[in-house]
Amino acid sequence: MNEDTKIILGIFAGLAAGAALGLLLAPEKKIKRLNGQATGLANTGVQSQSETARQLQQLENIKERLMNTFEKDDFADHVEHV
Repeated sequence: MNEDTKIILGIFAGLAAGAALGLLLAPEKKIKRLNGQATGLANTGVQSQSETARQLQQLENIKERLMNTFEKDDFADHVEHV
């Protein structure tokens, strides 16, 4: 092996050892953070779902009002024709 290859292998070995130590020494903190993020995302999902339900109800109300309006207009048109 030449000297450049040894240097590159040493760098990769150091990076691998650092990553392994990082995972071994700090997993609890990372898990808590990930759990917090997951909980936050779940709460956001519930809020989005309730907001979507509210908006669907509003659209249903608008549809009902429009249907009532068109029915009245159709009735008025029929009366005019008679």
